[in-house]
Amino acid sequence: MRFDYQRRLAASILGVGVNRVYISPDPKEQENILDAITRDLIRGLIRRNVIQKRPARGVSRGRARYREAQRAKGRRRGHGSRKGGLNARTPQKTRWIGVIRGLRRYLRELKGQGRIDVRTYRRFYRQAKGGMFKSRSHLEQQLRASGALKEAKA
Repeated sequence: MRFDYQRRLAASILGVGVNRVYISPDPKEQENILDAITRDLIRGLIRRNVIQKRPARGVSRGRARYREAQRAKGRRRGHGSRKGGLNARTPQKTRWIGVIRGLRRYLRELKGQGRIDVRTYRRFYRQAKGGMFKSRSHLEQQLRASGALKEAKA
């Protein structure tokens, strides 16, 4: 049976689109639904839950959550996914801050442990500032090469 007219009236009353109107498939109610040709009769069917409003369908976040989880693991970051050059993604200054803070922290640690003296600390601090070392391991290698690094006390 076709309830196009009833569906349209119900949609108007419920304030939703025709696709969100649910009409009960109960055979006992079929005649009542067909007879409902006024807005008042449709309201009566709505009150009796013969006609109902379906919940709105949203856009699922499942795929987005999966994608975020993959990105957290470091996936989906290849050349094809990149927009913007290297310096747009992480500016040179930000990269420099990351390196220099690590180097300075390491030098402070060594000085605190007594593995380097204050003069060595100052010299290598200034060299780090001048961009002489590209990483913490490079700094450690240079300290060892200069013979300034004492072995840790057990």
